[in-house]
Amino acid sequence: MLIRLSWEPSPGDWSDGIKATVPFARRSAWFAAALGVFSIILLVLGQPVPGVFGLVCAMVIAAMPTIGTRLAFRRNPIAGRTITADVDGHAIRMMTLDGTAYSDIVLADLAGWAETERNFVLHTGSGGFHPLPGRAFDSVEDLDNFRDLLVRTVGPADGS
Repeated sequence: MLIRLSWEPSPGDWSDGIKATVPFARRSAWFAAALGVFSIILLVLGQPVPGVFGLVCAMVIAAMPTIGTRLAFRRNPIAGRTITADVDGHAIRMMTLDGTAYSDIVLADLAGWAETERNFVLHTGSGGFHPLPGRAFDSVEDLDNFRDLLVRTVGPADGS
């Protein structure tokens, strides 16, 4: 079985990967919401300075993961280049279309994987990750075959 993939990476792919691997990124929106609620309570109780300060901090905390991901994506010299990949029964061979970057990922060496709304996020043992967007697959059948391959070689998805 050989599955061929092709996609142009986006900051959203990286964001999904970060949210799937970094607990702070997953929980920052909840923390920001809780801080915002307490800040509004302070405003209602007549404490405008700490209330406004808390609201500003809540907005910064909520925006940090997205802004950080977009900045890192723009600074990476190969981030926006089209990627092609071949998936066989035991590895994924990824390469930028222009040949400037290459990765060979052995599926059995992965620490785990997760499936988000848009991506498969493959966890490496060193805390890194590789996002593979669903839009890279030519068909739903290829997407299902890839998911089944991950379950067979790596195990069930993280969180399932």
